[in-house]
Amino acid sequence: MNLLDEILKNEVYPALGCTEPISVAYACAEASRIIKKIDFKTLKVVVNMDPGTYKNGYGVNLPNLNGEKGNMIAAALGVVIKKPELKYKIFSEADKESLKLAKRLLTEKRILLNVDYTKKEIYVEAIISDKNNTASCILNRAHFDVSFMSLNGKIIKSKNVIKEKQSDYKEIIKNLSLKELVSLANSANRRQLGYIETGIEMNLKASDEGLKLKKIGYNLKNMIARGLCNDINNEAKYITSAATDARMGGMACPIMSSGQSGNQGVVAILVPYIYGKRNRIDDTRVLKSIALAHIINSYIKSYTGELAPVCGCAISSGAGASAAVVYQTYPDDIEKIGGAVNNVLADIGGMICDGAKESCSLKVISSVDCALRSAFLSINGLRVESSNGFIGKTAEETIKNVARLSIIGMSSVDSIIIETMKNKDIYF
Repeated sequence: MNLLDEILKNEVYPALGCTEPISVAYACAEASRIIKKIDFKTLKVVVNMDPGTYKNGYGVNLPNLNGEKGNMIAAALGVVIKKPELKYKIFSEADKESLKLAKRLLTEKRILLNVDYTKKEIYVEAIISDKNNTASCILNRAHFDVSFMSLNGKIIKSKNVIKEKQSDYKEIIKNLSLKELVSLANSANRRQLGYIETGIEMNLKASDEGLKLKKIGYNLKNMIARGLCNDINNEAKYITSAATDARMGGMACPIMSSGQSGNQGVVAILVPYIYGKRNRIDDTRVLKSIALAHIINSYIKSYTGELAPVCGCAISSGAGASAAVVYQTYPDDIEKIGGAVNNVLADIGGMICDGAKESCSLKVISSVDCALRSAFLSINGLRVESSNGFIGKTAEETIKNVARLSIIGMSSVDSIIIETMKNKDIYF
């Protein structure tokens, strides 16, 4: 197994729109396709999902859909479109007729969403039934990983998730040291670096598109034009927030993800890129630093989980980006690289995730600002020591402490956020 290949294949891929509602649509499309002809007059769709998927898909704009939001319409469109092979591009098939039918399903209250608080990893179960058939599809641990499918009680597909997990690359990366993570980044070959480079191009293009929305990224850039300091910090903040504006705003432009998250991909890729460009760092060094950002993002999420109560842009991709910046100047200094990680987690390690939505651009800005500041401090010999709060003696120890805080200490955060969302009664 090539560990970096596994990370890039499973976590660093183009995503069109927010991944969670796409996974809901995908599961529904898989189940819907099994039933050759659905009787929409007797149709009932039940989607059970983990708290993170519900939370992230609640209020985010869907791509190509002119402002349509949320898991509910995503589920309905998945049932109607029936093309799971499109994966993250599934909403590109939505036309006026399919959207009209999907909205009718919502109006007739044929879609039911449930949150399963026992699920701590990515989990989506779509059950589609009419007067003739019942089909189901379960996604487990990854947005497009089908673990179970059935039609009228007959199992079509089933795999042992526990056995598979034991040999999973996540279990391997979880046991590596920071020094070994850096060595993994150093080992990146030309093919892997070429793939990483496509992510830079993709996310810069998304940033350019996001400026057209005239939202957070656009306003930051406008402030620079009107006199705000045009330094690396503000440049990185407006470029990354504009890309996030595009993704959260439902624009039809793909973003290269990191840790299976588009917003995290924006931070992990563009922050090291912008720093390297400004400081004329060797191109190969910059690409390897981005590889390190992806690796550290994956490492941290192997402890916190894919969809945690804390903001991934802060604790995982933010820490990864900060480490990447230090790596560009001190590629062999594990103390300084680990110091950047500690500094980020000491600062914004408790930032709460309240779902994917347009205001994620603000959290991205905070993450970028912290990542750069933390890197600069560590480069200059300042790192938060273990006498401070949950900070450990090493970056690895700090990450484990933050994961424990997130999983155990914040165990009720998602339920409170979801209860708040449901009380708003904004969507069906």
